[in-house]
Amino acid sequence: MAASAFTLAIFKPHLLKNPVAYCATEQLIAASGIRIVSRRKLSLTEQQAKQFYRDHEGKFFYGRLISLMTSGPLEVLVLSGENVISRWRALMGPTKVFKAVYTNPDCVRSLYGLSDTRNASHGSDSLASFLTEAAIFFPDQKFPEAAATDNCQPVTSGRGT
Repeated sequence: MAASAFTLAIFKPHLLKNPVAYCATEQLIAASGIRIVSRRKLSLTEQQAKQFYRDHEGKFFYGRLISLMTSGPLEVLVLSGENVISRWRALMGPTKVFKAVYTNPDCVRSLYGLSDTRNASHGSDSLASFLTEAAIFFPDQKFPEAAATDNCQPVTSGRGT
């Protein structure tokens, strides 16, 4: 598989509260050819949410984000497939719901997002992010293909540049 053989997806609490939206999102994933290889439903503690979103600490939306992510159960999934990071991010659509509505009306965030914070889903933005995020939610699970490709160096043709 390609370097982006895995990504982490989170269905946020408000998506799980809507069974139609939840099932439709899973159907979008299946129809795209992306495979769900692991899944876990859980409720985050405030400490876990702060650990996960530590990069956003100090930003104006941080408090709302922590409040949302601790407001009820969510589902964390490991997705797999060729170029899965970019494919899942395309299915989710833009982070900002108003932009998603106008630029990608059939994406998850356009269909089921309520605001920029309550935008229905999360997706890793890189392989490094996936490895960090997966370690939080799936600490006992290893993703060898992801780890192996993360250590690859660029290959030169040997013809001189």
